[in-house]
Amino acid sequence: MASPTPDSHPASDPATDPATPKLAIEAMGLGRIFRGGLGWRRRQALNEVDLSIHTGEALGIVGPNGSGKSTLLRLLAGVDRPSAGWVEILGHPPTSRAVRRRLAFLPDGSPFPPELSARRVLHLLASLSGMAPAGRRDRIEQMLVRVGLDGAGEAPIRTYSRGMHRRFGLAQAFLNEPEVVFLDEPTAGLDAPGFAVLADLLEAARTRGATVVLASHVASDLIEHCDRLALLVGGEVQRVGPPDELLGDRDVLQLRVHGLSEEAAAALEDRIRDLGGELLDAGPAHRSLQELYRTIEPKVKRGVER
Repeated sequence: MASPTPDSHPASDPATDPATPKLAIEAMGLGRIFRGGLGWRRRQALNEVDLSIHTGEALGIVGPNGSGKSTLLRLLAGVDRPSAGWVEILGHPPTSRAVRRRLAFLPDGSPFPPELSARRVLHLLASLSGMAPAGRRDRIEQMLVRVGLDGAGEAPIRTYSRGMHRRFGLAQAFLNEPEVVFLDEPTAGLDAPGFAVLADLLEAARTRGATVVLASHVASDLIEHCDRLALLVGGEVQRVGPPDELLGDRDVLQLRVHGLSEEAAAALEDRIRDLGGELLDAGPAHRSLQELYRTIEPKVKRGVER
C-alpha cells in the first residue's frame, strides 16, 4: 500500500492507556530522493524510515557520514519535504502553523545573516516565532548571558569564531523554549564554554518536558543526553535501543574503582571489596561508534536510476 502524502496522512490516535507516553514525533515510510542532473544518477538518501518518539524523550541519531542523519533531521523539522511517507509533529505536519512556533532546529552550520548582530537576529527570530513583545527583550538578554555572548551581542555575526557561532545557534534554538527541538551535530565546532552551555540547555529542556532529537558523532553526547539511539546506515534505520544496548560491549567489563593502590587495582574484580576498595561503577564497556558501524551489514539499497 502506498504511503499517504505529508498533507493527507491519518491523524494520530490518542493513547488509550494513560500510562503510555504520548507521541511527540511520528514518521512512517519516510524517504528522500535527490534528483540528479546532467547525467548524474538520482540518489536515495533515506528509504522507508519509521520512527516513533514519545513526549519528553531524547533520541540520538547516529550513523556514518553520508548515512542520512542531516536529511532525516531536516525532514522531521519541516525544513525539507519527503519524497515518500509522512511526518507528524505534535499531531500535525511539521510545516503547519499549529507546530511551527513549538519546534526549533539547529542545523549543522550557521545560516544566520552575517551582517546583523546576535541581538538583532534574536529579536527578529523572536518576532517571527510570535513571542510576546513584553517579555521579548528580557528573554533575549537572558539567553545571551546564558550562552556567554552578552559581551558580544552587538557585534556582527560574521566576526564570531566557530565556537561563538555554535553558541549563538544554541541561543536561537532554545530562545522560545520549544516543545520539540532538533539539533544537528550540536558539539561540532563548539568551544570549551559551549559544552557546559549545551548540557545546561538540554537539562532545562528535559526538565520542562521538551522532546529532543540530536544527531552526533560524539559518543559522550549520546550516552549522557539520550534515552534511546537510532542507528542509521545506508539511509535506513538498522537498530533502535538504549545507548548501553547499542554502544555496550558485553564481552568487556569496565570498572571504576576508588581508594585502591596500583597493586590492588590490578587484582581481580571479585577481590575488590576484600582489598578495601569502593566499587563506583560496573557495566558493559562502551565501544566506539566506528566499532558499532562495523557490526552492521547495510541492506542492499534499491537502485534509483534515472
